[in-house]
Amino acid sequence: MKLWLKALLISLGLVLAFLLIGPFLVPIPPLEDTIPPQELADPDSRFIEVDGIEIHYKQIGTGEPVLMLLHGFGASTFSWREVLTPLAEDGTVIAFDRPAFGLTERPMRDADAWPGYNPYTSEAQTRLTVNLMDALGVDTAILVGNSAGGTVAMFTTLAYPERVDALILVSAAVYGGGGTPPIIRPLLNTPQMRRVGPLIVRGIREWGIDFGRSAWHDPDRIPPEFWEGYTRPLKADNWDRALWELTVSSRRPDLPDRLGELTLPALVITGDDDRIVPTEQSVRLAQELPDADLVVLEACGHVPQEECPEPWLQAVRRFLTRVQ
Repeated sequence: MKLWLKALLISLGLVLAFLLIGPFLVPIPPLEDTIPPQELADPDSRFIEVDGIEIHYKQIGTGEPVLMLLHGFGASTFSWREVLTPLAEDGTVIAFDRPAFGLTERPMRDADAWPGYNPYTSEAQTRLTVNLMDALGVDTAILVGNSAGGTVAMFTTLAYPERVDALILVSAAVYGGGGTPPIIRPLLNTPQMRRVGPLIVRGIREWGIDFGRSAWHDPDRIPPEFWEGYTRPLKADNWDRALWELTVSSRRPDLPDRLGELTLPALVITGDDDRIVPTEQSVRLAQELPDADLVVLEACGHVPQEECPEPWLQAVRRFLTRVQ
């Protein structure tokens, strides 16, 4: 065998050995000072077991309509703080934390398998939304979803159309991005990546600040309590492992091909300076849904319910008048 070929094979063998063994040699320091999520709860927090998971939620108001609020990636019920109480003047408002976020329990798999089902898939979160409605005695609701929460709201409507009266899609993530590309999904499921993955996602404590600022048209207006509210769930047990499980379980949505099935009334609302889900994508969404109103708020970004709550509420109330 030629020397160069022998050297190449040895080099490839060393690289392969490093890839297979290296991740197991990386020290993974345990998270310090994490606590059960219930210990991080607000005075108005509530918990209820749904599908074997302790769900954190907030409920305010009475009567019809019922609005179910679904937050986006990296967010929680906290992202609805500016509009939760005002919306309750119009009916019942329920905001809850999806698995992997907020103060909802973060189930972990046993070894290489889930004891039941994987709660971090889009299908499971769709089912959980309806099962939470059942647990709270809600027959039908208007689903209000921000960013990835808008994706869950639409999937829920497609799977359970009889349970959804209308959709309010706030900078909904529909086109492009989102989900793990199929080509790398097998890699993320290897024991090596499952070991180092939680360490990788811990970086959200640093890059999450830049991400949060980019969600606002004018980040200088972000109030001080914003950062405490968004980072508090990073004190909950297993937050890093759960966020990795969500990453591994995520799939790119096939929603663009199914928008014609969403024939119920919808409101698409966004800011004119959305840099997370570009504004033109929300405009396109409103055009492709069969029965949608579009509202673009001036000088506002990806989280208009936080940055521009008053015009956001005005738009939502106009829509509620139309659908009631």
